[in-house]
Amino acid sequence: MTNTELEFMRSAAAADSTITPNSRVVSWIQERRVAVGATIRQIPLYNMRKWQCSTGSGNVVHDSGRFFSIEGIGVKTDWGNVCYWEQPIINQPEIGYLGLMAKKFDGILHLLVQAKIEPGNINVVQISPTLQATKSNYSRVHQGASPRYLEYFNGERPRHLLLDQLQSEQGARFLRKRNRNMIVELLDDEEVEPHPDFVWMSIGQIKHFMRQDNVVNMDTRTVLSGISYGTYTAETLEGLFTLKPTHRQQRLMLSSALVASNALHSFRSIISWVTDLKSRYELNVERLPLNRIGDWVEVDGEIRRPDGKYFSVIGVNVTIENREVLNWDQPMIKPAQEGLIAFIVRPINGSYHFLVQAKLEAGNFDIIELAPTVQCLTGNYRTGSNEYSIKYINDVLDAPSSRVLFDSMQSEEGGRFFHEQNRNIIVEVDDSFPLEVDDKYCWMTLNQMLRFIEFNNYLNIAARSLLSAITFD
Repeated sequence: MTNTELEFMRSAAAADSTITPNSRVVSWIQERRVAVGATIRQIPLYNMRKWQCSTGSGNVVHDSGRFFSIEGIGVKTDWGNVCYWEQPIINQPEIGYLGLMAKKFDGILHLLVQAKIEPGNINVVQISPTLQATKSNYSRVHQGASPRYLEYFNGERPRHLLLDQLQSEQGARFLRKRNRNMIVELLDDEEVEPHPDFVWMSIGQIKHFMRQDNVVNMDTRTVLSGISYGTYTAETLEGLFTLKPTHRQQRLMLSSALVASNALHSFRSIISWVTDLKSRYELNVERLPLNRIGDWVEVDGEIRRPDGKYFSVIGVNVTIENREVLNWDQPMIKPAQEGLIAFIVRPINGSYHFLVQAKLEAGNFDIIELAPTVQCLTGNYRTGSNEYSIKYINDVLDAPSSRVLFDSMQSEEGGRFFHEQNRNIIVEVDDSFPLEVDDKYCWMTLNQMLRFIEFNNYLNIAARSLLSAITFD
């Protein structure tokens, strides 16, 4: 256990703070909604300023050649029942910053978060990282102002680096997209006066607000998911935490997060399982002109499927008063319906084990990533409503409330996705649920998953988002 891991654990245990009490966070978010004017309206793709549908390909591109583009891809794989399909996808090869600034107050690590408006946000304002910027943004391609606090993340100002990882974005919507996830701590003698759009919160406070629908944005959740709280023996864990026998779920989750010896499968065997799947299956992605992909058409200025499934590509006109650029147009992905992201957990050897899925998505860097037990983004829930059945879906949807450990609606990233939200849920099953599972699934402890997150492109963003909400109280 390191001092940094201990500081993270203390902050995660602080569900409220005297620096910015939870009651103040609620009023602050409401104040920013009122104070910062925002108008977002859907417009036809062909009416967007500074964007065009390229002659010949139909790809949606910015006049500068930067930011991102909407292109077509053809996907060939032997992974599942559907061996070939075509779809639009976001191509954004730049690596952006998702960064949280940290400072201790009264001995507790706090993070500087932002009340940020994104054009696709449900609830308009969501709790966002200190810095959330693409390379085109912080390079000022838009000729706007530089993002606040950039200098603490790009190395221009001295700071202590607490977390620094490259993590993937949504593999079904982005083509091999990654962002740099960072937490940097201010030097002891340095003070930062927060702008009115920013406040200091403990990790526990942010987790507290994740239990509410669409309050903490996707980018904050993915950064927090990378935090490691250390590894202990079971005996040390008993000495560190005074747990009453009645606190069964707390004991199981703490053991899952902090004890390595209780795992059903060794870390090495899980790596071998992942390696075997990547070696056995293929994923071939061919970039295609957007106007030539099958099953997608342009109707009334948006690109969609005639059957209305999955998502559409729309244009929006945006006015947000506190942004580096106050008014702009852009394309966005609009979902056909909400989705479901769920982990099944089962007590094994005195620790919660999570049923993890190896999932192939078109935009993955390396064929598969580790995903929640159930992940059906903007698809239909029940068997028979889709091109494929969804394993374990009924175990999640039919779980009694007494077995539900976490349940809330969470938004996808509001800069690219328009009003997309998913039900995030963690369900406990009992000993009657089989230990033997399909070869594309594996039981893992939280400690093992947090260890995998330290490396690039292992856990997908849906898994990381849901894990970030876990508390130990």
